[in-house]
Amino acid sequence: MDSDPRGTESEQSVKVDLTVNGKDITADVEDRMLLVHFLRDVADLTATNVGCHTTSCGACTVLLDGESVKSCTVLAAQASGHEVTTVEGLASDGVMHPVQQAFHEQHGLQCGFCTPGMVMAIVSLLKENPHPTEEQVRTGLEGNLCRCTGYHNIVRAALAAAETSGVSA
Repeated sequence: MDSDPRGTESEQSVKVDLTVNGKDITADVEDRMLLVHFLRDVADLTATNVGCHTTSCGACTVLLDGESVKSCTVLAAQASGHEVTTVEGLASDGVMHPVQQAFHEQHGLQCGFCTPGMVMAIVSLLKENPHPTEEQVRTGLEGNLCRCTGYHNIVRAALAAAETSGVSA
């Protein structure tokens, strides 16, 4: 970091080029900007939530090159040159993604704060394991917390989505 004349440290900026939900986004941002803040503040995609900043809650889960990551611990600069998919990028032509549809049909949410991260984690899980057992779904969601439900309907939603063919991000 450079020192400014007042004796305080100034931030370095870095150019970040990302493809977010199929759209190319280029911006100069602080070198310490987290991906979650890039998505919310630069890309104006606010479904990805900031929960804990410690990877404990999973509310910020997105797909980075198709892999589930917690965007509160990834720098935007680290994601530069890569593809990010958020929950806003799942629906196609006004049709919900099978996991989104399953959440709707199985009542897999209450307050909705954790829902985007849960949906993205399940999309990633089903990509790796298209036909998981209930136990495998519960294990796959261990890094995502919901403070409103007992996870029963979330697990049901994951299993229902697994029954739908063609689940992909």
